[in-house]
Amino acid sequence: MSRCRSAVPQLRRARAAAHTQHGRRAAAALAPAGRRSPRFLSKMAAPSGRSGRSSWAALVPAALLCLAARAAAGPGTAPGAAPSTAGFDVRPGGEVHSFSRGLGDFSCTFTYSAQGGTNEQWQMNVAVSEDSNGLFSCSIWRPQGKSYLFFTQFKAEVKGAKIEHAMAYSQAAVGAQSDVPLKQEEFEVTETAVSHREGKFRFELSKLEIVAKPARDEL
Repeated sequence: MSRCRSAVPQLRRARAAAHTQHGRRAAAALAPAGRRSPRFLSKMAAPSGRSGRSSWAALVPAALLCLAARAAAGPGTAPGAAPSTAGFDVRPGGEVHSFSRGLGDFSCTFTYSAQGGTNEQWQMNVAVSEDSNGLFSCSIWRPQGKSYLFFTQFKAEVKGAKIEHAMAYSQAAVGAQSDVPLKQEEFEVTETAVSHREGKFRFELSKLEIVAKPARDEL
């Protein structure tokens, strides 16, 4: 549990260190047009370079797992805020489909279109941390680790919270395999969504992760 308590602070320190080391170049890769203020860049910057990407990819899943674990174990969690995992089919055929889960004041919606192959079983987990931050997490992934569908678009959107961290992966960790992040230019992050970037996304998606702060804290 001590490791779990330190996961989110470690993530925040890694984000700050990445901003100091790599500056505006790394931050601009994630920042959408019109959202390039210094404050926003410092929040959304992800490290560039092999060692930086490995550190970032390791810390974000750890923080999400800890949020789910603390929400499950914490007696102070609000009623109805126990973490929830649900399975759903990702369907090819080129039509736009959506899947949503709600938890208390928050919700997460995954919208996509895909081609090729057959239906794939995916999962979505939503959780709220039991500490004073009340961070909301949403993870969407294929348990087998790799999707073989050809995604033409994707978007994961949260309501009731503003995104602090978000990451997209072409492969999800399973067995001896590790998460493989998309290149930074393939996706974009706003205050409420992570989505493909038109003309840059290479059509591979197996996992999305979001950590968001309650919107009421901004009031």
